[in-house]
Amino acid sequence: MIEIRHLETLTAIREGGSLVEAAERLHVTQSALSHQLRDLEDRLGLQLLNRRTRPVRFTTAGLRLLVLADEVLPRLRGTERELKRLAAGQTGRLHLAIECHSCFQWLMPTLDVFRGQWPEVQLDLSAGFSFAPLPALVRGDLDLVITSDPIEMEAVSYIPLFRYELVLAVARDAPLAAARFVRPAQLADQTLITYPVERDRLDVFTAFLDPAGVEPAALRTAELTTMMAQLVASGRGVAALPNWALTEYLSQKLLATCRLGEDGVWRTLYAAVRVEEEQAAYIQDFLAMARELCFRDLSGIRMPR
Repeated sequence: MIEIRHLETLTAIREGGSLVEAAERLHVTQSALSHQLRDLEDRLGLQLLNRRTRPVRFTTAGLRLLVLADEVLPRLRGTERELKRLAAGQTGRLHLAIECHSCFQWLMPTLDVFRGQWPEVQLDLSAGFSFAPLPALVRGDLDLVITSDPIEMEAVSYIPLFRYELVLAVARDAPLAAARFVRPAQLADQTLITYPVERDRLDVFTAFLDPAGVEPAALRTAELTTMMAQLVASGRGVAALPNWALTEYLSQKLLATCRLGEDGVWRTLYAAVRVEEEQAAYIQDFLAMARELCFRDLSGIRMPR
């Protein structure tokens, strides 16, 4: 019943003080404006203006519609401007989640650079450790998920960022420190320190221990990579972590590493986005920044195949 043009007409009348001035502001004839106004009054069964006064006065019903106009029209115009910037690739929303505890090391500097380049993009970050981020991506709650476990979904595109090797961190004085690589059976008497996530999301199980049917002697969890490294260094267990996440601890000679299997366990880190958003300029720029900073700052990673 009430249309945007009606609200714009009433606003123009208030600002112009007369139907003549309002018609000029809206670039229509006074006759057309009067006809539109009477049509609205007929629909509502209410008079909106006292036309006999100069300037015209609004009735109670007219004033109520002006309140609505003052609420709706600014929001409408703001959304129109936002959509124009979005169409031009100048703005948007980038809500991210990560399924990788170690990824904070490179993701936070990337976000800092991105924020400076795209100040109008709404940015938010969640850790996907307590919810399922990929379904949230499909629903539109998220816009990008960092994961090493792609699940085939028709609506999701996986863009590879880089490949990394999962290595075993051990204490420098542990017997395994002298080994070039370890076999799954060699972890059967070890305490394995992991992040506090489900077993099927831990590569050390899915890609190394489970295929061999091997269970570690005990499991222990730690929230942070730093905590895991300290536990390993003090001989309280071993941990399987990305090679690049251990660089600073190796340089400080806090621990040692060896490969998981003779050929090592290599994984690919992906950025998952909705198919229809993949080519958005700000998403493409974020991916380019992430790759550039990762290959500049992280050691031991490789280009994705």
